[in-house]
Amino acid sequence: MGIHVKTGDITKERACAIVNAANSSLMGGGGVDGAIHRAGGPAILEACREIRRTKYPDGLPTGEAVATTAGDLPAKYVVHTVGPIWGRCGDRCDELLANAYGNSLKVAAELGCDSVVFPAISTGVYGFPPERAAQIAYRTVREFLKEHPGMEVTFIFHSPQSREIFERANGLL
Repeated sequence: MGIHVKTGDITKERACAIVNAANSSLMGGGGVDGAIHRAGGPAILEACREIRRTKYPDGLPTGEAVATTAGDLPAKYVVHTVGPIWGRCGDRCDELLANAYGNSLKVAAELGCDSVVFPAISTGVYGFPPERAAQIAYRTVREFLKEHPGMEVTFIFHSPQSREIFERANGLL
């Protein structure tokens, strides 16, 4: 299967789609979300405004995903998804995180993408335990790829330490 793990900058990745760990407003923020909006330029924000205006006026629900242009990024699309905030998602945390990954992959597949790059959704300021998130992410992607074997998925981490947590949690070291 096409699962890859690396350390780097998601805004520099060449792929059909990169996934943005967005907030529900879709208006940019900190972390990966802010970096993608800054590097991609105003076209991404304008597309997000249109999605808010026409489809999600109250914000993108947790676990859902939508696509926009990638603007100035070296990808074709940005798939925006909202991960759960640990401590506020009750007994649905794992399900909502799996939905964020799974729905992002579905959107990318519907766009005809053969390559998708993911950050570690919800593990930054949203506080999801990294080891637990890593297992959910890997399992969700692995299951999706059984039905979409031609797709390549890369998990990209901002630091070697974050990458190692992911690899250890999934027995990849």
